[in-house]
Amino acid sequence: MKYIYAYSLGIGLSILSLVSCSDSNGKADGYGNFETTEITISAENNGKLMKFQINEGDELKENTFIGYIDTIPLFLTREQLLVSKEVVKSKSRGVLSQIDVLHAKLKTANINKTRTENLIKDKAGTQKQLDDVLGEIDVIKQQIRSVEIQNAPVVNELKSIDIQLKQIDDQIKKCKIINPINGTVLTKYAEPDEITAFGKPLYKIADLNTMELRVFISETQLANIEIGEKVTVKIDDNEVMKDYEGTVSWIASEAEFTPKIIQTKEERVSLVYAVKITVLNDGSLKIGMPAEMWLKK
Repeated sequence: MKYIYAYSLGIGLSILSLVSCSDSNGKADGYGNFETTEITISAENNGKLMKFQINEGDELKENTFIGYIDTIPLFLTREQLLVSKEVVKSKSRGVLSQIDVLHAKLKTANINKTRTENLIKDKAGTQKQLDDVLGEIDVIKQQIRSVEIQNAPVVNELKSIDIQLKQIDDQIKKCKIINPINGTVLTKYAEPDEITAFGKPLYKIADLNTMELRVFISETQLANIEIGEKVTVKIDDNEVMKDYEGTVSWIASEAEFTPKIIQTKEERVSLVYAVKITVLNDGSLKIGMPAEMWLKK
């Protein structure tokens, strides 16, 4: 009897184990592919690519100088603008010297006005003398306004040249190709000595130190996952799966139809929610690589 009881107990445990395995079915909670933010760096000016020192796979640091576009045409234009500015300034100096002379005359006329007013108070001067001085002051002020009006176009021309110089300096600065982020060069689109143009792609770069696994979960799974939660991410590694720790960084607020890559027709027509898992890359994770997400709960 003891033997029969032990045998029955063993069968019961085996069935329980099978039921447990059947519940999980050995399936992951989500399937997806790794992705990352890819940035395409484009030319910001037109001209010949004089220097371009990168290759696909290079690790680049932020603010690294990697090349430049020919700046000789811009430099010559800048020199021409500087010459034009000196010509206009010489005209302006002549006008300004006239204004200085008139201001000196106005100062003298104001002194004469004060002197005449004092003479009138002492009954040693006449009103006609004061009127003559006041008339002279009015004439000088009108002359100053007239010269200032003549000088206004010159001043505006100088301002216009200064703005053009700033624009040229900005274009020269944009001829330098400066890498904007830390990352790995994924694709190189141009070579030295090629003629490039504004907006033409030069290379594509991405930070591969941190990857994002985009998976899709069903509505029933939505209650079991939240932003900031730690999950297990698995990838194929020879005969076994390699595990990584991931963090849920984003959950879609709206449902969408399951992508067609899902195997069965029933799954393809169901609604799911996209989830992004952030994973630190040890060098093994690649863009587009398939992976599995396993909840720890």
